[in-house]
Amino acid sequence: MQARRAARELALILFSQMDSIQNLNKWDFQDIVLKSVRTLTNNSVDDLKSAASSILEMKAYVEDYESNHKTNLERPLEVSNVPVPMPMTSDMQCRLDELLNIAEKTMLALEIAEMTALEENSDVKEYIIKIADTFKEHKEEIDEQIKKFALGWDINRLVRMDKDILRIAICELVYIKDAPLKVIIDEALELAKKYSTDDSASFINGILGKVVIENNLK
Repeated sequence: MQARRAARELALILFSQMDSIQNLNKWDFQDIVLKSVRTLTNNSVDDLKSAASSILEMKAYVEDYESNHKTNLERPLEVSNVPVPMPMTSDMQCRLDELLNIAEKTMLALEIAEMTALEENSDVKEYIIKIADTFKEHKEEIDEQIKKFALGWDINRLVRMDKDILRIAICELVYIKDAPLKVIIDEALELAKKYSTDDSASFINGILGKVVIENNLK
């Protein structure tokens, strides 16, 4: 995970924990991020333990299936079991879906472990604080742009995660301006896919496209 990507993700965690950014300073920002990362890490450890337990249960299921298969039941007791074909029943499909879910949780846990390490990186910390300070300074203008382009939506009723992703992206696009537009927008869409609803990515993409045009960004 690159430092900037980690900073954006940690900034999103920071934004989600703040009721009012105006009264916070950079030490508050660091403290909130650290506590949030520790919470995520603990949750990931629990997910990994759960995943390992599920895999062991599946292994036991396969071993029992093999032992109780007609082919092995008809073999002498003193010989080892032989592999048997497993039917792709709805039960097996369910178990495969569970394995895929476990794999996703494991990947997320690894990402969070990497993010935890990067949280100590000075470049990551500085960029998180830069995003937070920029939003603190330009909150009204940023929210006004979201309100302007979210036609038919009350900004106060937007999905909180979508609003925070937009705030971070607009901070970078309009005010910080030290990353390519495509990278900022692509990272915002990835955050939406990872943390928000199915429709969030297209919604965010549409608004950021209008922000780029409105501000003559290149």
